[in-house]
Amino acid sequence: MTHPADSHDLIRVHGARENNLDDVSVELPKRRLTAFTGVSGSGKSSLVFATIAAESQRLINETYSSFVQGFMPSLARPDVDVLDGLTTAIIVDQERMGANPRSTVGTATDAYAMLRILFSRLGTPHIGSAQAFSFNVASISGAGAVTIEKGGREVKERREFSVTGGMCPRCEGRGEVSDFDLTALYDDSKSIREGALTIPNYSVSGWYGRIFLGCGFFDPDKPIAKFTKRELNALLYKEPTRIKVDGVNVTFEGLIPRIQKSFLAKDREAMQPHIRAFVDRAITFGVCPECDGTRLSELARSSKIAGKSIADVCEMQISDLAEWVRELAAGDGSAGAPGASAASLAPLLGSLGDTLDSFVAIGLGYLSLNRPSGTLSGGEAQRTKMIRHLGSSLTDVTYVFDEPTIGLHPHDIARMNDLLLQLRDKGNTVLVVEHKPEAIAIADHVVDLGPGAGTEGGRIVFEGTVEQLRGADTVTGRHLGDRTALKESVREATGAVAIRGASTHNLRDVDVDIPLGVLCVVTGVAGSGKSSLVHGSLEGRDGVVVVDQSAIKGSRRSNPATYTGLLEPVRKAFAKANGVKPGLFSANSDGACPACKGAGVIYTDLAIMAGVATVCEECEGRRFQASVLEYTLGGRTIAEVLDMSVAEAERFFSGEVDGAADARIPAAHKILVRLADVGLGYLRVGQPLTTLSGGERQRIKLATRMGDKGGVYVLDEPTTGLHLADVEQLLALLDRLVDSGKSVIVIEHHQAVMAHADWIIDLGPGAGHDGGRVVFEGTPRELVADRPTLTGEHLAAYAGG
Repeated sequence: MTHPADSHDLIRVHGARENNLDDVSVELPKRRLTAFTGVSGSGKSSLVFATIAAESQRLINETYSSFVQGFMPSLARPDVDVLDGLTTAIIVDQERMGANPRSTVGTATDAYAMLRILFSRLGTPHIGSAQAFSFNVASISGAGAVTIEKGGREVKERREFSVTGGMCPRCEGRGEVSDFDLTALYDDSKSIREGALTIPNYSVSGWYGRIFLGCGFFDPDKPIAKFTKRELNALLYKEPTRIKVDGVNVTFEGLIPRIQKSFLAKDREAMQPHIRAFVDRAITFGVCPECDGTRLSELARSSKIAGKSIADVCEMQISDLAEWVRELAAGDGSAGAPGASAASLAPLLGSLGDTLDSFVAIGLGYLSLNRPSGTLSGGEAQRTKMIRHLGSSLTDVTYVFDEPTIGLHPHDIARMNDLLLQLRDKGNTVLVVEHKPEAIAIADHVVDLGPGAGTEGGRIVFEGTVEQLRGADTVTGRHLGDRTALKESVREATGAVAIRGASTHNLRDVDVDIPLGVLCVVTGVAGSGKSSLVHGSLEGRDGVVVVDQSAIKGSRRSNPATYTGLLEPVRKAFAKANGVKPGLFSANSDGACPACKGAGVIYTDLAIMAGVATVCEECEGRRFQASVLEYTLGGRTIAEVLDMSVAEAERFFSGEVDGAADARIPAAHKILVRLADVGLGYLRVGQPLTTLSGGERQRIKLATRMGDKGGVYVLDEPTTGLHLADVEQLLALLDRLVDSGKSVIVIEHHQAVMAHADWIIDLGPGAGHDGGRVVFEGTPRELVADRPTLTGEHLAAYAGG
């Protein structure tokens, strides 16, 4: 007879309606690996992340006290009838790690915390506790009188304190310093009144001009070249000081601290073009000369173990550092702190060694612990997050992965598959959203969503094994065995971009000619130096348009219509057709619903309980005032237009829809055609940008940048998040770009793109210091014929060579 506890071996979902899910019901086996497949936008993430994982996390949060819940992100219950058999969910997504300048691979994985303890115990000379090696803690000391109560009376005593931190005092733990080119801030031959300041928005007639003219700290009619030392110091560096100008109380502050607060605190990409140009011209960022980029003070660098400081070991490649820790554990390091020895720190060394070995096993052994976490790619960030789960003793946990093979060479995918199977074999449930056939192949169970994207998807079209999927009549089933054949003939280059002596990161004085007028693919294992070569050598050159996967800056009010500039011609057309002003047709301007201020929903913060987003009753989620929705263009209101998919809107604005001839807007149609070309025909025009995946973000950027005047396009893994069926469409788009006279350079691991290339540049042979060299240049056919590299082996197997 089965024990009642053993009957809970399924996760049951009934009536899921999150986003585009159409009343989905599914039963998933526990302690198995389930792959979720389907075209982009079919509802995979809505089912796995927004329903199963979200409800699991919400239920766990509810087990904490009200006090603790007050400090946690609040989660609303997903729109689902029944969710049964859930276990604790751990989400490992592709969200990039925060770009905090002080966050590194070491601090993000606790490896640096363990190293700090190690150096505080074994380092010689002994300089203090673990915080003496932290670049986030500054050294401070002070003394003074304190009043304390003793025996019922107040007594004053002198007290001293000191904190020994590891922060470099010059760069404050950032590793780099910014220097201002003063000639870009002002023309010293002029006076302030004559317009000496050349900073954007600092004109004499503006408010800043009035403050500088009336502050009284220097003569506004004297040329800056004739300022005394005191006057120049006040102009450039004066601390915020309250003054009165024209009878108004204002704050005067020196130019440099003001620029640091107003310009440098912002993300460079989010700056307006003229301000970005000024920042690039006026400010240079360089390695801190005091700590040489290590972020640590001289004292922290003076303490060493086996001849190496903590800065030295953080600089090492992780695979080498793991070997160093093993040697340390095997020997008996001389004591730094009294009574400390390598033997007494065996548990710490064992834990640190396991963490570093996990980096190597997961294919990240080429990183170093001092690598800023904001510079990791989406795939690297996801695998870094995996590190902490690999050694976990927890079982019966649900691990949820979002395309874990992103950024991985076919050679590395096999290693990732082994790790996923290890997690499953420990007794965990593993749910993977995936497009790559090699990763789908290891699944015990497959759930295929579709049949299409957006409103055409949201239904389960297949459930079963991988073998059954191969014979299923679904888009995924039909394309699972797809192979892109090697080209019979390749295009001839029309020129070349010469790269000489490239030495960024792990590149070893690379000399290579990247051909122009063709489709050139740069490939190699993860960490071989592809991005360093292409971004480090091509970015910033005239005529080069770079499209990467970095997050699009924008709030939940931003959408494809606002980001691509589509809304502008549409608003003008609505305004012209109805004889009113364009501002009425913007949900962020005059036309916004007054109740929800154009958001479409009203957010209610319930403190310790999950906040609630309710559809605005006044506009019913349409975001506009009722009076605005009386105006139409081609029989549609602005709200109905924003609710269209890209494919629908493209037909609508072509003017070919019956009864909508006056909706023909060539400027809008051109943008929509580009969005459809990059495979985003299913996106809603008014869908918030915050709901887009990494691959969708890159393709929306590509669609926007295709209008730029540039002869060379650089794409960073454009197949990310693309279904097998959509890769064909992407290849056709790349062909059209090349045939129109552009040069296309693609950093890519997908064999279909390699097979379709005119020229391949393969870097390697390994990762980190084992890579950084060009190991092959030539056509795909030559690579398959000679098979000189790992890429050649895998491409030959893929193309049946």
